[in-house]
Amino acid sequence: MTQQTPELWKATYEATTPQELIAAYSKWAHLYDNDTLDVMGYVGPKVAAEMLDYHIDSPTAKVLDAGCGTGLVGEILDGLGYASIDAMDFSADMLSEAEKKSVYETLYQADMNETLDIPDDHYDATICVGTFTFAHVGPDAFDELVRITRPGGHICFTIRDGAYQEYGYRSKMLEMEATNKWQLQELREEDYLVKEGVTAKFCTYQVLSN
Repeated sequence: MTQQTPELWKATYEATTPQELIAAYSKWAHLYDNDTLDVMGYVGPKVAAEMLDYHIDSPTAKVLDAGCGTGLVGEILDGLGYASIDAMDFSADMLSEAEKKSVYETLYQADMNETLDIPDDHYDATICVGTFTFAHVGPDAFDELVRITRPGGHICFTIRDGAYQEYGYRSKMLEMEATNKWQLQELREEDYLVKEGVTAKFCTYQVLSN
């Protein structure tokens, strides 16, 4: 572990403003893959990508990797045969790293806590790994993911343990089930950062209406 890694990781979870979060990822972007995969044992992208693939009929689906980071999820989906993947992230520096992987068609810089400049029903599936967590994106973003994903399409996401209990994600998920916005397909707890002993909820929903 580099001497900087703990401080860089901690900064992303302790940001109190969007500007602080952008600054934290700007410093971490070039080290992110090594630190998360090799140092922390980050398996979240692989577990989630394979979970989404299980629920999708064909790899011809048009997929949005929301909160793509450096493109770890896109890289795995590409390996599974998906050729139509777009990327979206809040950090320009993380998007720059993601672009280097050459697995995305379009890359957007956007804040998932705000309304997205993406048409209704634009994607067959949306995947969001590592974004519903401390100091990042709140549960109201689920509404936008449903809006941009076509009815019958799928949304797969992770919620880090701890944040799941504290940030109101579960109550929002249940509210959207009760109002027939989406239907739960799978929810399970799995390893997320193996070497840190961190787990996450891995969820897949099918969109019903938006």
